[in-house]
This record gives sequence, C-alpha cells and structure tokens, in this order.
Amino acid sequence: MVTFLAGGTGTPKLLYGADGVFDPAETPVVCNTGDDVELGGLLVCPDVDTTLFADGDRLDRETWWGIADDTTETHEELHALADAAGLESGPRYLSDDAQTAGRDIARWRRFSGVAEFMELGDRDRAIHVTRTSLLDEGYTLTEATETLANALDIERPVLPMSDDPVATIIHTDEGPMHFQEFWVHRRADPEIERVEFRGAETATPTDAVHDALDGPVVIGPSNPVTSLGPMVAMDTFREALESTPVVAVSPFVEDRVFSGPAAKL
Repeated sequence: MVTFLAGGTGTPKLLYGADGVFDPAETPVVCNTGDDVELGGLLVCPDVDTTLFADGDRLDRETWWGIADDTTETHEELHALADAAGLESGPRYLSDDAQTAGRDIARWRRFSGVAEFMELGDRDRAIHVTRTSLLDEGYTLTEATETLANALDIERPVLPMSDDPVATIIHTDEGPMHFQEFWVHRRADPEIERVEFRGAETATPTDAVHDALDGPVVIGPSNPVTSLGPMVAMDTFREALESTPVVAVSPFVEDRVFSGPAAKL
C-alpha cells in the first residue's frame, strides 16, 4: 500500500499520470480539509471532492474543480435574487456566535448563502446536500465521504485528514480571512502576514488516516502551506510522517509554481 497526500488539484493530476501503476483500492488518498467551508448551510469540502470527482471520472479537467458539464442555475438565481433585493454580494460571514454554534464540523468557516461567492454547480451541490445531511444524521465526515465514494462507484479509499474542524485563516494587511475568501474571492491579492491553522492544536487524524500513514507516503504536488500545512499542523500526523518513508513531488519548477497561490505563500 502507498498513501498519497492531497490538497487542491496537484495530487489528482499526479494520480491520473499514475493510472495503471498503482491499484486504486490499495492507494488511499488523505485529503486536506483546512479549505472546507460551510456555504448557505452546506459543508463544501473542495479537496475531498476533487479527489472523489477525479476517481469517479466526473472532474471538470478544464477548471480542475467541480463536475464536468455541470449547470449553475441555482448559483445564478441566488445572485439574481440578491441583486433584486439590493443585497451586497461577496463573502458574507455569519456572526461570531454562529461560527461555533451547532454543527461542530463546520466551525470557523461559515458563510451566508446570499449571493454565494463560490460558484457551485447543480450536481456538485447535490453532493454537498447529501454530505451535510449525513453529518446531521450523525455520520462522521469520514463515514459521509465513504458513503459518497460508494455512491460514485469509487474503489480508492478517500480519507479526510480529520473528523475535527480545522480552518486555514490567512492573516493579511486587510485583516484575517478564510483561505477561500483570500483565494476564490480576492484571487490572492491581499498581502500575507501569516497563516493560521485554526483548530489544528486540538484536531486529531482519524484511525483510518493513522493506518494509511503506516506505509510509504507520497506527498503530491500540492500547495505546501495551505494544502499540506493543515495536516502537519496536527502533532500526531506530523509524527506519523517522521516514522515512515516519504517522497515529495514538488509543485515548483525552480521558482515557478504550477498553479494556485503557493508562490505568494
């Protein structure tokens, strides 16, 4: 068994290239969840979903996120309603109290769905509705992800790095903002002061992740700060990597990054 660590689009691209080399059933992928957000009450797990969609042959390989040929009628109607009502678009954080009340798994990353700032496709949204509803029924994030993988007929074990909430917060010259606001809405424009992995000090990897880290590990060409940082910010995760063979595939060629904000970070 060889385990891959994934964040963003780097590792799915690497796995496409490794098709036929590694048996998917024996090649688990541990996914970053620091980028997750709750948007309009739905838990969106971008890095988990990119891996699911890639293995389920559904990934949009033009954008490297979302489902190929998806429609966005719900997203467009949300913006039309907001415009008609005179509501401001862009990231609309819920109140501080709302950030930590209710569903623990979504802490520190809750946004209103009014004029949602992340474009969600209609079939993509069905994934988030199902995931969130399973969590409300008492499933863990790991169990919900396994259920979705089975529904998509995926052999590969796709493992969230933790069932505990970790949120990547970018502290900028304009104040702190969730990674998705920084990257999706602001396109990495604000100047970065520091990066915080909020919740990592109390989060722990799941038993399934611990088992996956027993064997050799390949770190995919993911953003080393915001895709891999939340994982190694958990002490027991970092310690597990220190006791097993690890190969890292760099997201850089010299000082040029393949994609994303890794160079700025």
